Amino acid sequence: MSPTRTATPADNEPFDFDLNTVEAESDLRPFRFRWASPKDPNRRLTMAHMEGLDIWPLAAAADGGDASAMLGVFQTALGDDWEAFRATPLPQYKMQALFKAYQKHCGQKPGESQASSSS
Repeated sequence: MSPTRTATPADNEPFDFDLNTVEAESDLRPFRFRWASPKDPNRRLTMAHMEGLDIWPLAAAADGGDASAMLGVFQTALGDDWEAFRATPLPQYKMQALFKAYQKHCGQKPGESQASSSS
């Protein structure tokens, strides 16, 4: 038996939670780092703060396991800089160090879930 759906409430009816009023509990300052490319030895890249990332692409990437989830975070956080970041080969040990530094900047401990609270 399927649950009975009720009509959509009118705009003047009360609601249980107003998601529009939720604010970040921390400063969502971007994370900046340097990663040289052959064309630009001083190239700087910017990642959006982890707590401000859109959850939908992160959840989709997480379906592929830990490595896929981490790449999903980088792709989402780097936005328009993602292709420039991928254009330069990146050793795994540097990617791990970068991810740890990014987590620390965002107030998370290494290994802490993206969805976990930083408080």
